[in-house]
Amino acid sequence: MLKIRELTKTYGSIQALQDVSLDVPPGVFGLLGPNGAGKTTLMKILATLLEPDAGTVEMNGFDLIGRKDKTRQLLGYLPQDFGLYPALTAEQMLDYFAKLKGVTDKEERRALIDALLDRVNLSSARKQRLGGFSGGMRQRLGIAQALIGQPQLIIVDEPTAGLDPEERNRFHNLLAETAGEDAVVILSTHIVSDVSSLCSQMAVIRRGAILAFTTPQQAIDRLTDAVWEATVPREQIAPLKSRYRVISSQMLGGQARLRVIAKGLRPSEEFTPATPVLEDYYFDLVNQPN
Repeated sequence: MLKIRELTKTYGSIQALQDVSLDVPPGVFGLLGPNGAGKTTLMKILATLLEPDAGTVEMNGFDLIGRKDKTRQLLGYLPQDFGLYPALTAEQMLDYFAKLKGVTDKEERRALIDALLDRVNLSSARKQRLGGFSGGMRQRLGIAQALIGQPQLIIVDEPTAGLDPEERNRFHNLLAETAGEDAVVILSTHIVSDVSSLCSQMAVIRRGAILAFTTPQQAIDRLTDAVWEATVPREQIAPLKSRYRVISSQMLGGQARLRVIAKGLRPSEEFTPATPVLEDYYFDLVNQPN
């Protein structure tokens, strides 16, 4: 169990984190929020790359902030911008990271690299230079280096941004396989489908503050009988937006297809019930007025 208590971080006049407290269990945990919400700041603190102004982080009773040297032995980290040496091959890159993580025996490193490349489906590209890797291949190699040393805490920050649907699905499968019984895997993202597909529990962060701690299914259940859809003339859009929370609006031939949240009542005769999804909950929550 990862225990985060009252973490704060300020950059000048901007408070990036405001008394963030979370209990993160083993498995894949989603940290969901818009760009600029404080996700990366929190991930960098957990990865020992930033010092918080205040607060504590413990994992199984171990102080992650006070003992950064030990923390890094427990940690696997895939940052948002994972830098690669383009002239190195995949196996050379992993060999380099394995040395950094203390795997000194050459034969042990070779066996480890073989196993990791096989796990992320890059064995056939082991001799390929990284400058020729696609975005998805880069992310899979990033997960491979994060798994060196059997880490207890794995952090992945915006891992699927920019990936095509096929690579995103492949990455989802890989990350789901990565979460063992004991490891805590934190997935930080603004892509709701990543959390919906992978995470057993989640938190929503906005402007440095935690707005919700829940499961994806519990979040969806909160909008039972509250989501409606209709196609309406353009002139009705503004009045409906003034009365209800509009989740999406798509123009089709001069008319708008609206998806709205209206708890407890049908907005008008044109609207029919819609099945709620996690995106409805998320967009409703982060667009609430202050």
